Amino acid sequence: MALSKTVACDRMEVLQDAQIQVRIATVVTENGVELSRSFHRHVLEPGDDTTGQDDRVVAVAAAAWTPEVIAHWDAIRADRQAEMDASLAE
Repeated sequence: MALSKTVACDRMEVLQDAQIQVRIATVVTENGVELSRSFHRHVLEPGDDTTGQDDRVVAVAAAAWTPEVIAHWDAIRADRQAEMDASLAE
C-alpha cells in the first residue's frame, strides 16, 4: 500500500486589476488511485512579494505587474483605505 501526496499549483488567473489568483491542488493517492483532492486559493496583488511562489506564478507576475500597473493598484488601495477611514469617522 503506497500512499502519496502531491501539492502543486494547478491554476492561475490574472484578474481585472492584475491581481493573480492562484489555486493549489493537494492530491492523495494510494497505488495510483486518487483518494482525495482538495484546493486552496490565494490572491496576490500587484507589487506583492512573490518569494516562495511557484516559478510560473513569479513569471506571470513579472510580466503582468509593470510599474504602471503597480501604481494603478496602489491608487486603488489608497482610495479604498480613504473610503474605509471616512466610513469609520461617521
